[in-house]
Amino acid sequence: MRTPRWVPALYLGPAVLVMAAACLYPVLAAFQLAGFDWSMGTPWASARWVGWDNAVSAFTNPRVWSSLGTTLVFAAVCVTAEMLLGIALALALEHPVRGMAVFRTLFILPMMIAPIAVGLAWRYMFDAQFGLINALLKAVGLSSQTWLADPTLAFAAIVVADIWQWTPFVFIMMIAALAGVDGSVIEAARIDGARWWQQTLLVKLPMVMHVIAITLMMRLIDAFRVLEVVYVLTFGGPGDSTEILALHIYKTAFVGQQLGVAAAISLLLLGVVALLSWGALRLSNPMKGDAR
Repeated sequence: MRTPRWVPALYLGPAVLVMAAACLYPVLAAFQLAGFDWSMGTPWASARWVGWDNAVSAFTNPRVWSSLGTTLVFAAVCVTAEMLLGIALALALEHPVRGMAVFRTLFILPMMIAPIAVGLAWRYMFDAQFGLINALLKAVGLSSQTWLADPTLAFAAIVVADIWQWTPFVFIMMIAALAGVDGSVIEAARIDGARWWQQTLLVKLPMVMHVIAITLMMRLIDAFRVLEVVYVLTFGGPGDSTEILALHIYKTAFVGQQLGVAAAISLLLLGVVALLSWGALRLSNPMKGDAR
């Protein structure tokens, strides 16, 4: 018996409505707000229509493009390091070893901690006077550093914090993907004389390349949206050396009280994230082209 067409709609309808209310309405509200000059605490009736002025103000502001550039560098460095470390850890712990459950639990703990707590913890560790990292440097005979007062070191600090928190996500994705690799294929490669690194680079990783691509896209999307850790750790300083785009939007909206301009900038961020999401959806079904 063929399922009527209305049955999927009946099951999916409530979820679609909830998603539309939770996601579509804020996007439409951002488009509306981008055309008005309005400050929080004032009635919406006092909002003044300014048309494209907010978009022009946003896209001609050098700090917007500077923060976008900082975000691009931050995402590139963090995601590259997280992918390499996550894949390496997954390969190292692919086979059962003594204490495997303990290792896996320790690796995924950082991902389970709230971003605000992560930012606070690393802020204390990078403290110039009482921080753990400077204490370790002094213990090995090196001089302490003013980590959060130097532009280069502050950027390195937010990168380290992000890598520490999100490498476990890559590890979990890859350990699950490697568990699904057909053992007979690996055994055939071994019988043919392939060394370990050849089995890994030429057999295992190509077989899970679609998972690697999806994980890469998901981490890129998250890297563009990160806010809490940077907010707590540096608040974009010193200067604007660690001011990523999401933090610049926050400052524009809630510090500068330019909600219309902030909405216009957020649409730029939405466009970048939407492009990355589209890439992830294209890669989510690697057999789609062959099926057609």
